[in-house]
Amino acid sequence: MKSKNIVQVVMVAFFMLTLSSFKGETKRVSIVQEEQTISAIFDGAEDYGYNFIFTNDDEDESTITFQNVNADILKAFDLKSEALIGTNMKVTYTIVIETEEDEDGFESETEILTITKLEKIKK
Repeated sequence: MKSKNIVQVVMVAFFMLTLSSFKGETKRVSIVQEEQTISAIFDGAEDYGYNFIFTNDDEDESTITFQNVNADILKAFDLKSEALIGTNMKVTYTIVIETEEDEDGFESETEILTITKLEKIKK
């Protein structure tokens, strides 16, 4: 009788593990847009990215946050320090739009901005 209970428990555990491995896969599609360039003022680094302030087409100031920076730029500019805050810069960057579809068919888009070139602008 005891062995019958053990077999049942093992069977239930096996089926639970098998069923849990059939989770829906998420699909991820990335679209890379052309490089863009703006003139902006460095506003500092946060845990989530590097902030720059720029003037948009409507002449309003906006903040743009870059999640990634190419490694060679980080060697040339210490963006983690406060020394560069307030510096005018020419920022060239790419935008990658990642679209994820979950197991229920719902899509969500995420923009990932990466600085590819950075130059100080002299006044």
